Amino acid sequence: MKIRVVFNQKGGVGKSTITVNLAAAAAKAGCRVLVVDLDPQGNSSHYLLGSGLDLAKPGLFEFFDQVLNFSMYAKAPREFVHPTPFELLSIMPSDPLIAELESKLESRHKIYKLREVLHELTDDFDEVWLDTPPALNFFTLSALIAAQGCLIPFDCDEFSRHALLGLIDRVAEIRNDHNADLVVEGIIVNQYQARASLPARMVAELQAQGLPVLDVFLGASVKVRESHERAIPLLLLDPGHKLSQQFSALYALLR
Repeated sequence: MKIRVVFNQKGGVGKSTITVNLAAAAAKAGCRVLVVDLDPQGNSSHYLLGSGLDLAKPGLFEFFDQVLNFSMYAKAPREFVHPTPFELLSIMPSDPLIAELESKLESRHKIYKLREVLHELTDDFDEVWLDTPPALNFFTLSALIAAQGCLIPFDCDEFSRHALLGLIDRVAEIRNDHNADLVVEGIIVNQYQARASLPARMVAELQAQGLPVLDVFLGASVKVRESHERAIPLLLLDPGHKLSQQFSALYALLR
């Protein structure tokens, strides 16, 4: 089972959109796919479940609550996973309440529990995609410790460029201290405007530094907002759209 985390401490770089659409690409390719939404904002959960999110219980909050209050009546890992309306695509949904558990989980050293529960699901899924909050907190660290591959979105912004080397250093630190299997699989260029000079120059500079920039660049489109509103991954809503084709090509690079 391949576990990937989409990670960036900066908000607004498209983590949830990238996570969900790459997961949808994997499911479309015939893989049994699980998305784990570790962001209390729950964007991936809303994206995949829409109005059905309220019925998707128990989820990630109940899992972490069980970690803190283990009893003989504990639920099995599969009970925290729910189907989405899309074939082969399941989710362990988030909940804003997980933020209230963070300090207790940290103080009681539960940082490896996500990795443990995912290993128990090895026979159920071929791929797991972990969406993370815009912070290097307990939930992000849990994801980095659980994953084998790390993908870093880059939105061609000066602040993102300054932070990028620091992000890669943090991944290396976690690999050395906690997870020897973790590697940066690539930097995903997002919101790319081919006709603008600044994005092209920034990407060229990253490539010149020898950073692992993936060769498929994701463009920008208002169609993404429609896919969010309709709770359907863009790749499934409009497979012929240019950005959908870019997601498919990006996933093909990672296989």
